[in-house]
Amino acid sequence: MKTIDFSFIIPVFNRPNEIRELLESFLNLKGQYVYEIVIVEDGSNDTSETVIKDYETQLNISYYSKPNTGPGDSRNFGMQKANGNYFIILDSDILLPPNYLTAVETFLNTSYYDCFGGPDAAHSSFSNLQKAINFAMTSFITTGGIRGGKQQVENFQPRSFNMGLSKKAFLASSGFGKIHPGEDPDLSLRLHQLGFKTTLIESAFVYHKRRISWSKFYKQVYRFGMVRPILNQWHPDSKSIIYWFPTVFSLGCIVSILLAIFQINLLLYVYGFYFALAFILALITNRNLAVAVQALWAIGIQFFGYGYGFLKSTFNLLILGRDPKEAFPELFF
Repeated sequence: MKTIDFSFIIPVFNRPNEIRELLESFLNLKGQYVYEIVIVEDGSNDTSETVIKDYETQLNISYYSKPNTGPGDSRNFGMQKANGNYFIILDSDILLPPNYLTAVETFLNTSYYDCFGGPDAAHSSFSNLQKAINFAMTSFITTGGIRGGKQQVENFQPRSFNMGLSKKAFLASSGFGKIHPGEDPDLSLRLHQLGFKTTLIESAFVYHKRRISWSKFYKQVYRFGMVRPILNQWHPDSKSIIYWFPTVFSLGCIVSILLAIFQINLLLYVYGFYFALAFILALITNRNLAVAVQALWAIGIQFFGYGYGFLKSTFNLLILGRDPKEAFPELFF
């Protein structure tokens, strides 16, 4: 059995209030564990320094401030400064459930992996909008469970809001790349090429706040869509027809409306059934009518935003033959 010394790596950019809530959740962790928290301020104007000082006597925190170089590079910076042999990477908009570290250590002591990911969920304190977005991002009928299902998954592609990485794997891979978003699946795919195995720890979930407005959510999923064709180009073995689904879904929805104008309603009925099913599942999951209604809007934004970004990126890369950094400089640091 390996001795695991955990270092939590948390980049932050202008979000001191989120850091306070995250550190409060650390205080509620169950179990007698020795760990450190490494917080990296990524060129923020509104820093978390004052917040950190409030918790220095209660938690083992190291705080670093550096120029803005993006979340991936900030995580690398934090891992270089960390003392542990296993890094747990979190976003600043995370809350940890009390049994989080118990779930991680128990799993790794039984089945050791050099990289893992965990699912996310909506906390009861989250707003209706956040719960609706969470449903859209995690439901099987929207993302197919690729962000965390109900069983251990070999070669799972962890997301950096809740990701574990051994020091050995970090040193071998050099950590995250300069792209954002997309730096986390890129790292996972490079780890696979280096012979490291990744997995999902289903019980190691976190509460993820995500975006707090529809416009920010659209921008997020739009960028997700733009990144995927770039990752497919860098890692051809990772290509899958499922990444086309949001684009096909969105185009099909538009076609169904156009056909309905000419009294051809079958395709529209199919979409109506899908959204009715999504509404029922969201209502059952959240037991809140407002959340269920907003979940439909969230699904629409997710599919159209991702689908448009994916189509735009595919056209630029495959049809126009443009270099990713030249076509989409906003995705690179």
